[in-house]
Amino acid sequence: MTAALEVAHLTVALPAGGERTHAVRDVSFAVNRGEIVCLVGESGSGKSVTAQTVMGLLPRTLRPVGAVRLEGEEILLAGEARLRDLRTTRMSMIFQEPMTALNPVMTCGDQVDEVLATHTPLGAAARREKTFAMLRRVGIADAERINAAYPHQLSGGQRQRIMIAMALVLEPVLLIADEPTTALDVTTQAQILKLIQDIQRERGMAVLFITHDFGVVSEIADRVAVLRLGELVELGAMRDVLMRPRHAYTRTLIASVPSMVPRASLRDTSAPVMLRTENLTKVYADGGLFRKRRPVRAAEAVSIEIRRGEVLGIVGESGSGKSTVARCIARLIEPTAGRIWLGPDELAAMSGRRLRKHRRRIQIVFQDPYRSLNPRRKVGESIIEGPMNFGLSRAEAVARAAGLLEFVRLDRNALERFPQEFSGGQRQRICIARALAMEPELLIADEPVSALDVSVQAQVLRLFADVRKRLGLTMLFITHDLRVAAQVCDTVAVMQRGKVVEHGEVARIFSDPQHAYTRALIEAAPGRHWNFGAFAHAVAGR
Repeated sequence: MTAALEVAHLTVALPAGGERTHAVRDVSFAVNRGEIVCLVGESGSGKSVTAQTVMGLLPRTLRPVGAVRLEGEEILLAGEARLRDLRTTRMSMIFQEPMTALNPVMTCGDQVDEVLATHTPLGAAARREKTFAMLRRVGIADAERINAAYPHQLSGGQRQRIMIAMALVLEPVLLIADEPTTALDVTTQAQILKLIQDIQRERGMAVLFITHDFGVVSEIADRVAVLRLGELVELGAMRDVLMRPRHAYTRTLIASVPSMVPRASLRDTSAPVMLRTENLTKVYADGGLFRKRRPVRAAEAVSIEIRRGEVLGIVGESGSGKSTVARCIARLIEPTAGRIWLGPDELAAMSGRRLRKHRRRIQIVFQDPYRSLNPRRKVGESIIEGPMNFGLSRAEAVARAAGLLEFVRLDRNALERFPQEFSGGQRQRICIARALAMEPELLIADEPVSALDVSVQAQVLRLFADVRKRLGLTMLFITHDLRVAAQVCDTVAVMQRGKVVEHGEVARIFSDPQHAYTRALIEAAPGRHWNFGAFAHAVAGR
């Protein structure tokens, strides 16, 4: 096969004074036409730096050495004008977060058109025809409406399709996809992966796909390159790397992937009900000054219960109502109708001072730990604020915070540091400690590991299990990752368009789903046919 991309002995040094000397060191690999190579590794492994080097997007302070050749042309020697010519025409990139990658003040159609206007001599009518054809090719049925829409008016999956249309409209030989499905729910992720594969096969493109998700790797990769701390530690065919990994780091990453086989339930069916909702409903009015307002039923007649010490998972696509239900239960938003009991107390009817007294009983760990913590306040101040508001002295609150940091396996010295001084996994541990500082009766975890690397995710999931075992905590665990649900939850409620369509023991839901939507979610899970959990036991035995 002909190599579209060749990377030879690539090294990118970092400025002095950092934790390590190089972002990438002596990395060599190739991506052939008609081939998908997955570049895998944790945050900080050098994946994105490698991709940015290929695209000529590195900051000026970083000087790469080695060789990067696109169809034989040396990229590292190309000037800025030549790089602009090559981008989108010969090589393109899809970024992880389309909402930040797209221009918020341009319509989606204009952004695709801009690529054509910049790089082709086509007239306006021909560009419009090509734009519409590309929108339809990436699976956008209502091309007329989407063409005139702004990014904020689209779903995450639709925005990612616009990014793909922009990247592929000029039929490049190399596509770089940098974590393009990380923020998407499982069914949308499956659609995007299939779309990339289909177009890649049609055009014989070379694809460099950056991911930390081995489920995704098992679905699309021809070959896999594993990076660790900037160094290439393993390179080989997908099945060889997944089934016979040579490097200990690769084995550790694969063993960290949660299994789709549910663990044994720890639920005590004789325990008292801790949380119960009855016909919980939340209706928003969608519209504005120039549009007729219409009701949007974000949650409709949701009735669930959680027994003391149980973990109930809520799964479903983005927009299914998972987080709306959680926020109603925590009374962060007002439910439109329905009832909520925490133990014997009905929360939905409470307000003002009476509600405030009960707020400490329910705590939330959110998806993004960086946004959850005040960057201007030291970690210790963030943890002690809640307990002090509910009567603890400063000395008592600090002592509790220090103990909780040790409980979540962080040093007490973290109390005096700021959030930006920690990794993503460490910040999530801090958020868990902050929630536990209130000694809650119910902990709500809203996608708490979806933004973390697979190995860090495994550490945080083990921490949740430890918290549950040692504190007997009752949890509502929200996730779109069925692997995580299988390993964390005792029972699962499946939500679609605001309604619970299936509810039951996790083992029964996974082995014998009754609803078509539940079956579709399970079928869409990447790598569902790979038993990574069994591999974990094999690794442990080595």
